[in-house]
Amino acid sequence: MMNFIYERCTFIFDPLHYYWEHERIHRKISVMLVLLFIGSLLVIELKRQGILTGSLVASIPNNHFFAIQAAFTVVLIMEIISLIFTIPCSFSKSVGKQFEILSLILMRNAFKQLSSLPEPITVNEENYKVILEIVSDGFGALLIFALLGYYYRIQEQQKHDDLKGRPVDLFSFVAAKKGLALIILGIFIYMGGSTIYNWLNEVPQSDFFHDFYTLLIITDILLVLIAQCFQPSFFSVFRNSGYALSTLIIRLALSAPAYFNVLLGVAAAIFAIAMTQITSKLFTSKEKRLGKHC
Repeated sequence: MMNFIYERCTFIFDPLHYYWEHERIHRKISVMLVLLFIGSLLVIELKRQGILTGSLVASIPNNHFFAIQAAFTVVLIMEIISLIFTIPCSFSKSVGKQFEILSLILMRNAFKQLSSLPEPITVNEENYKVILEIVSDGFGALLIFALLGYYYRIQEQQKHDDLKGRPVDLFSFVAAKKGLALIILGIFIYMGGSTIYNWLNEVPQSDFFHDFYTLLIITDILLVLIAQCFQPSFFSVFRNSGYALSTLIIRLALSAPAYFNVLLGVAAAIFAIAMTQITSKLFTSKEKRLGKHC
């Protein structure tokens, strides 16, 4: 029974993954992003000129900088979908993808703050706070981006893979994670549809990305428990739990106020780097020595 479920999960997941990662799809999405940005600017300008009328006009912003926020929102959605497709990969790769999203969210927050400034932009005592938050989020995104580059470099140097064991166990482990990824993808689509519906009906709602990151934390804990079924060693459990903890700190960074969000994001990146270095330098070689004597 379980083998049938694993095979069906693989049968459904693999074509979807291949389709999403195809270069032609990304080109079409890139063109759509350009059209969305230009269209958003045009719609906002038409409202400012009083040309647009109707019930939806009230939900259209007056500031042109909202078009930047809309474009970056779509970029974030693309990255989150890519993150979902990395769930069957190693824990380290999935965590790296989440840091990519965190850096993009901080960059998006910096551009989002632009909507609080007047047009044309003027710098005075009234908007110093907004400008400082823009600088903080911008440099925070850059710093996390740099730490992410170092994180990926040490991952390539050690080439440590989570997927070790018998071929049958590896297939079952990866298939189980593919099934979980399909469930998360379905929830993501449902949450996105609900967010759009509530926005069109002017229903108050919480931040979509923050809510989804909460779901990712639960997913990471579930992945740790699933991995323990196939890799019950203390080393694997501690390492995977450590990566899950780094994603929890990311979630705290998303809900933290300005300046503290950057500090927490940097702390999460440093924790993930330290976890990688310690496990690879101290414990991986020890496991290999023990394996030779057993």
